[in-house]
Amino acid sequence: MTERYIGLMSGTSMDGIDAVLVQLEGDALRVEVALCHPWPADTARTLHELCTPGENEIDRMGVADNLVAREFAAATQALLAKAALTPKEIRAIGSHGQTIRHRPALGFTLQIGNAALLAALTGIDVVADFRTMDMALGGQGAPLVPAFHQALFARPGALRVVLNLGGIANISVLLGQADGGAGSGVYGFDTGPANTLLDGWYRRHHPHGDNYDAGGQWAASGRLIPALLEQLLAHPYFAAPAPKSTGREMFTLDWLDGELDGCTYAPADVQRTLQSLTCHSIARQLPAHSDAPTRPELFVCGGGAHNAPLLAELAALLPDWHLTSTAQLGLAPDWVEGAAFAWLAQRFIQRKPGNLPAVTGASRPAVLGALYPA
Repeated sequence: MTERYIGLMSGTSMDGIDAVLVQLEGDALRVEVALCHPWPADTARTLHELCTPGENEIDRMGVADNLVAREFAAATQALLAKAALTPKEIRAIGSHGQTIRHRPALGFTLQIGNAALLAALTGIDVVADFRTMDMALGGQGAPLVPAFHQALFARPGALRVVLNLGGIANISVLLGQADGGAGSGVYGFDTGPANTLLDGWYRRHHPHGDNYDAGGQWAASGRLIPALLEQLLAHPYFAAPAPKSTGREMFTLDWLDGELDGCTYAPADVQRTLQSLTCHSIARQLPAHSDAPTRPELFVCGGGAHNAPLLAELAALLPDWHLTSTAQLGLAPDWVEGAAFAWLAQRFIQRKPGNLPAVTGASRPAVLGALYPA
């Protein structure tokens, strides 16, 4: 039976709300309509501020919780209008919410976006709070998308890696083996920062410009600082074993300032070096592939898929890999994560596990999410 689901996702880059309407029949997925709903400038500023510890956080978070829900509802309504559909034609919304803290070492993660208000405003059942059950079972609560990548993109006998370049970079390694029912043949983890430091450093030096370095052009104008790159790569996270996940809390501008330690590097040179940090940290953590029967494939999705200089550097570091976009697999790179949360909503409705313990470290597979009826 074919059903329609909506996935709503805003990542750590906070560059907009990805709204994706999909048709699902089993694991077969087709994107029907998708859009990116921009954050109002004042809301984006509030969310960025909440990601850094400050005063009166509880009150500010409560206000932001409702602001996020209202923007998610606006994105949903725009999506329905674009598709010429009514709320009754949607089985459920899978809402990731907006992460403002992710502290797996402390056993908690926090995504805001009042799911009850979202259900009330849209008239559609909402599945939300996807990460906490995995954490309750001892897992990292992230990444959750490898199960989706495995269902859609794995191919027997092929080594495929799906690389999501959002605020944080994460990989899903699809080994091309039969799934034994608990995620055998797949593993994944966060490799470290992708866009979060690049975006933050850019905004600091372009306070009245875009929110990010469009097309990586500012980074391309700078020169690599090799000593700084090796210093940044010495962060212990990069050498830590999987399962592991991270967030903006670990790779902050305060951390970067501490590493710079008053050095007066040209800002564009630092940006260029941050690009290399993203590329080298990914390349160093990809799996060995000498036994792969075919050339290994790296499929890129997320906002970083549009950063040509970054992709060129990554390709140069990985000459043995075929690097391309998830568009080659039939799913545009901008919509992969939104589609994943639509798929996870379906898994909840069908009471099927959504996590992979081999990825997150949870003690067992589990149904993820909580239902907020309209």
